[in-house]
Amino acid sequence: MAAMKWLLAAAAVSGAALTAGLGVWQWGRAQQRLGLQAAVAQRSELPPVDAAALLAAPDPAQLLHRRIVLRGRWKAGHTVYLDNRQMNGRPGFYVVTPLHLAGDNANANAPAILVQRGWVARNFQQRDKLPPVETPAGEVQLRGLLSSSPARLYAFAGGEGGPIRQNLDLAQFRAETRLPLLDLSVQQTGGPSEGLLREWPQPASGAERNLGYAFQWWALSALIAVLYVWFQFIAPRRKQRA
Repeated sequence: MAAMKWLLAAAAVSGAALTAGLGVWQWGRAQQRLGLQAAVAQRSELPPVDAAALLAAPDPAQLLHRRIVLRGRWKAGHTVYLDNRQMNGRPGFYVVTPLHLAGDNANANAPAILVQRGWVARNFQQRDKLPPVETPAGEVQLRGLLSSSPARLYAFAGGEGGPIRQNLDLAQFRAETRLPLLDLSVQQTGGPSEGLLREWPQPASGAERNLGYAFQWWALSALIAVLYVWFQFIAPRRKQRA
């Protein structure tokens, strides 16, 4: 009987400690995500960079989420419409066009960068019909945020081609267009223009899910402790008094 009690005590302590530890781990993950989100927000408040700073950066990825001002010419013939993208709860396209960068030392071999120009509604009666989007000729100036390649959605295996696509693989697109595309892209900001909306959804940190898991683990830890105390101490005493 004594051995059984010690075994139950060890199991209860181990279970409570394990679940409490898992809660602490999930809490730590949440704090990491919140810290990353705060760092992203802080970067977006820094002064904007330009093409020269972007091209001179030893590691352009360090400029992610920074504001940027660019001048260049649209490569309109390589515009891609990314399907099944939402803005304000409405499905449509994200319009992506390469921008051939211009500058004081611009030349025909100057690099290009993908610009996520904005969102446009699609025609659900004629699903293969491209919506009207204005692409100005000549040199343009735009403002945006440096980001990674456009977010990928689930798609069946196999390469994609044509103006309407589910996803855009940067390496494949670079080979397809033969443009010297940079590894980053720009999410254009500003008010509606050229037939496009730019009310980009704000990325969630995901910390809420980790916090939820943490409280679940702590609740389970507390439940193990309460059940052990109840069945090993309180219930037997109540039985003896009865």
